[in-house]
Amino acid sequence: MTKEDFLNGQLLLIDKPLGWSSFQAVNKLKWAIRKKFSLKKFKIGHAGTLDPLATGLLVICTGKFTKKITEYQGQEKEYTGVFTLGATTPSYDLETEINETFSTDHITPDLIQTTTAQFIGEIEQAPPVFSAIKKDGKRLYEFAREGKAVDIPKRKVSVSTFEITEIDNLNVHFRIACSKGTYIRSIANDFGEALNSGAHLTSLRRTKIGDFNVDIAEDPLVFADTLLGPQVNE
Repeated sequence: MTKEDFLNGQLLLIDKPLGWSSFQAVNKLKWAIRKKFSLKKFKIGHAGTLDPLATGLLVICTGKFTKKITEYQGQEKEYTGVFTLGATTPSYDLETEINETFSTDHITPDLIQTTTAQFIGEIEQAPPVFSAIKKDGKRLYEFAREGKAVDIPKRKVSVSTFEITEIDNLNVHFRIACSKGTYIRSIANDFGEALNSGAHLTSLRRTKIGDFNVDIAEDPLVFADTLLGPQVNE
């Protein structure tokens, strides 16, 4: 690809590594492209944030294609991952420590399977308090880290698919397809409440955004190496 390609607009599919923020992934590509073509400025952005503890598909747009970001953000997304039953955390995932444990003696595979029906279609969910959503000009996670209680209004989201793919003791593997704005962490927490057992998200991977599939996405380090050569990571 040439400098003009990136300036005129490119759509890049990136497989975000575990532990990276979406900003870090975009920044890695931005740095490599700028270095390769000696660019001072060019537009680049992603179509939908992934938490650092999640892996998977990031759709990244450059140049004139950044105008399409809103369009891509609005497309249906698919995730796979694991809910772990029997315990909750304040963040609904592994970002925070377990704060409460529950009995799971009553849990059966049939109960797990039938409970998914409550979460298919248009549902209401409250975003996690450990999230970047703003309230009164402040990120929710800032309130959470200060130990302050905050009222979080529920919002409507849509789930078209909620499939249990494996049950391994207390680890429930799933595949979910959902609308923009859906928090899988919130589904994990609400699913645990519906089972009367508690649950939290212990693994998450975004596999699709619209027709784009993570199967053809690149690692950002591999992309940078391909563009600049192996010396990029020295």
